[in-house]
Amino acid sequence: MSAAVPDVVLPAVSRLVSAVRTVYRGPAIAVEHAVVCLLSRGHLLIEDVPGVGKTTLAMALGKALGLGVHRLQFTPDTLPSDILGLTIFNQQSQAFEFHPGPIFTPILVADEINRATPKTQAALLEAMNERGVTVDGETRRLPEPFLVLATQNPIEYLGTYPLPESQLDRFLMRISLGYPAAEEERALLVSGGADRALSTMRPVLTLTELKQAQALVESVTVAEKLLDYVMALVQRTRSSRDLVLGVSPRGAQGLFRAVQAHALVAGRPFATPDDVKKVAPAVLAHRVLASATGRYEGTGAGRREREAVQKILDEVAVPL
Repeated sequence: MSAAVPDVVLPAVSRLVSAVRTVYRGPAIAVEHAVVCLLSRGHLLIEDVPGVGKTTLAMALGKALGLGVHRLQFTPDTLPSDILGLTIFNQQSQAFEFHPGPIFTPILVADEINRATPKTQAALLEAMNERGVTVDGETRRLPEPFLVLATQNPIEYLGTYPLPESQLDRFLMRISLGYPAAEEERALLVSGGADRALSTMRPVLTLTELKQAQALVESVTVAEKLLDYVMALVQRTRSSRDLVLGVSPRGAQGLFRAVQAHALVAGRPFATPDDVKKVAPAVLAHRVLASATGRYEGTGAGRREREAVQKILDEVAVPL
């Protein structure tokens, strides 16, 4: 890996994180995870209650990059064509014309994705995975970069269609934002809210710098011992008595790439065990399935899976 490239890219990534943090006043790790997904060309699922800054985080990321952000509110009557677009016959030209849907945007905020029907969810997730939309036999590529920030409310189950495990696996990370720290919320109240900060926000990263950072992710150095550590975590999810479904090979690849991207976010051209510990719960917990206990879990699906992943992180020895 060239030493000259990190000298340009690492400060650029740091500027991006700092700029988003000036607007989004929630946990700093949420910003890091969003940037990790962006650099890894992955997608982010945010599971939390309304009003904690999910849309603000997405809008701030888009403005810091100078990219378009489209917010789409999902409802049970949302159709695949409402997302992907459709072909309409033009009477004047006597030809069929494709009208792109809102998915043709660099950053898509898919609000309350679990309110859409399984057919609509599948259409969105297929486009996320293939990075293209096929309508009437013709495939149209989605823009680069392309990031989906999907949200869902964990405490409302009436009228929802929970994403099955196979579709959850399409998201690189699933996180919960939580409430901001008291001092951050106080500053938010005094400043008049995030809307004012968003309106004055300017791009801090060029598209060229972003593509350089994305290309550099695969070049981040991962030592053999650290790779053994990643593999040990993956293998433990497949043998743990607390889990009936371990991490898939796609999940292992996602963890490896997220570790590399987090190293860049942390300002390093090499990965460390700390990078693994920071991203592993968000990357792995929605890709495993905990053993049934028969007891009511309350709000927040995936709690037992997160606990199982954290237990594995505590048990597997960290390489020195």
